[in-house]
Parts: sequence; C-alpha cells; structure tokens
Amino acid sequence: MPASVSGPKPFRGSDPPSGATPWQLRTPAFRRLFHDVYVERAHELTPLLLAQGALLLAPDATVSHQSAARLWGGIVPDDGSVHLACPGRRPQVEGIAAHRSGAGRAVTRWRGVPVTTPTQTFLDLAGQIGLVDLVVLGDSLARRRRVTPERLVEAAAGHRGPGARLARRAARLVRSGVDSAMETRLRLLMVLAGLPEPVVDHRIHWPDGRLRYRFDLSFPDARLVIEYDGWQHVDSQDQWATDIGRREWLDQHGWRIVVVIAKDLHRTPATTLHRICAALRDRGVDVPALREEWRRHFPSLPEDRREPA
Repeated sequence: MPASVSGPKPFRGSDPPSGATPWQLRTPAFRRLFHDVYVERAHELTPLLLAQGALLLAPDATVSHQSAARLWGGIVPDDGSVHLACPGRRPQVEGIAAHRSGAGRAVTRWRGVPVTTPTQTFLDLAGQIGLVDLVVLGDSLARRRRVTPERLVEAAAGHRGPGARLARRAARLVRSGVDSAMETRLRLLMVLAGLPEPVVDHRIHWPDGRLRYRFDLSFPDARLVIEYDGWQHVDSQDQWATDIGRREWLDQHGWRIVVVIAKDLHRTPATTLHRICAALRDRGVDVPALREEWRRHFPSLPEDRREPA
C-alpha cells in the first residue's frame, strides 16, 4: 500500500490519498464510515476517528451530544450515530445525527476536533436522555475530572434550553468518586425510592494513612455497605482474593455488606430494594415510606414479585 495512504485520518472517497483507486476503496483494506468517507481498516474505530470522518462532510460543525460525551470519556447510551451541531445546512447522511447549533454554545477543541465542552455536553443531553442516564454521564465526567458536580449545578441553574428542569435535578445528583455506571444506577435506585443517600467512596485507612479499603456505597454510622459486584470480581483471581480478605475484615469489625449484581438492577429492582430496606432496619436506620418514582426508571420483570416494604 502506498505510504501516503497510511495514517489514522479518514478521507473522502472523492478525494482519496495519492495512490488509492476507487477499486481499492471497495477492498477489505478500507472501511466505509459514511457516504464518501473511508479509513484504512487496520485503524481502530474510536470515537475520535468517527468524529473526524463525520466532520469531513460538515466542516463547520461541532462534535456534540453523545459523540462529545464519548470524546470526554463520558458514559452514554449508544445510538450508533455520530452527533454534530451544525450552524448552517445539516447533512442528511446515514450514521450522522445533525443538530441545529444554537447561539451561546460553549465549544472548545480536543485533539484538533471542535467539540462542545463537557458542561455544555451535559446540558445538551438533558434534552435527549433520561434522568438516570444523565446522572451516569455526570458521574463519569466527574470521575474523569472533566467537570465537578458543583460546576454542573451552577451551569444547570442558568440553563434555559430543552431539558432544563431535568438538567437541574440531575446535576444535583451527580457525585465525585463514583467508579462505574452500575454504581450510579444502584445509588439512584435507592435515592429515587426515598431511602437515605449512601456515602460514595467511603475509605478505610491503615494507621500510617495508606488506603486499606474503599466502599462504593455505604452508611458508615450503621456499618453497612451496599456494593455492586461486576464480572471482574468473578473473572479475576486477584480481585476475588482481595474481596475475600475485605469481607472477612468487615465481619470481624461488625460491618454488614449487601452485594448487588446486574440482574438485581435490571430484572428485580423491587426485590433489591426489599433487601436494602431490611438491612437498613437491621442496622437501626429509620426507613421511610418508599416513593414510587423508582418504578419509572427501574421497571421490574414478572419474576420480581417481592415488593419493598
């Protein structure tokens, strides 16, 4: 393959690199990203590469919404499109979701690509996704140190665009120190049911100040841990051994742990709430009458017959 064709940049098929013929573009050596946009198949298909390809068809656009979130390392639902905010004519191209670019949108550049700022991206997506997914996004951006919860609250307070009310509520629920999207979802299941909010990222230290253990979600005064366990806890021997040691420490020091897995959130959230409520009461925590809002965000399947009490 000619040296001029190499490199991670996508290109227009109507203006190919020197030496690339229309016939070559149809071979397995190349991948078609969008109409008339190609890249060498050997290159990893990253959010940045997709954004660069889409911008070839809309040079005056800005990467926005879900695509901007991914560039910043945020977690958002995948709809399979590259999202662009366009000041003028919006391209009608399969695989590109074009939005009208409003005045006052906060834009910066990242790795040479024009992109909405992390805060602007959060506000834009308030008009596109639901409460839980928006908080997941905020938590993930905070973890990557792209934003702070305080900055999101401040920005949302002055937001007047679509989803403004949702943005304000979601921003108030964003927390620093959250490890995963499932941890966010578990916390929100509890909060939206009206339970006391657990402490995020509670840490236990050795006498010399070194970190010994950290707990995703906990009620330290009640010595109760609510923890999400993903597959890495099963697949990794080292992680498994660490978990065993930590749980033995919890037992020895009078802590209780409630372990939640993916099925408990996606299939049986009512049963999960029942378990958490029972553990809270067992630890002497006052459990209020539960609100019903959690049901809108965590639908139960038929096997989830045990209602929280």
